[in-house]
Amino acid sequence: MNKLGIRVAVGTGSAYDLFLTRELRHAEIVRGSTSPEVVNTFFRNNLDVAAGVTQQLVADAARIGGLRLLDGNFIVIRQAMGIAKSRGAETTTWPADFVSEMVRSGFVADAVARHGVEGVSIAARAGQ
Repeated sequence: MNKLGIRVAVGTGSAYDLFLTRELRHAEIVRGSTSPEVVNTFFRNNLDVAAGVTQQLVADAARIGGLRLLDGNFIVIRQAMGIAKSRGAETTTWPADFVSEMVRSGFVADAVARHGVEGVSIAARAGQ
């Protein structure tokens, strides 16, 4: 994919836009306005590849048809949260405890199901 003449659709300012901007030396990046616009940008500009969030690409492939999704990932975006050290030692464990409880209680799985998000993985506990 990193060849002259290859044109890749991405969402402007997305994590994969930033990653591909750093990594691609020869392929051209064509930016759509948002992540959900990647496939529309891909078709509108007759591009070679669309790079985006798996869930969005899966939904677009189901909606439009005629698209082939490649196996695997070219980047994994790990989410994180933190708290300022100045808040004291007793608060430094709070973010991990909070996330662990939200996962353990089923809140995260329920939210994923409620919003119809597909293809995500939920860590068994914070820090994974």
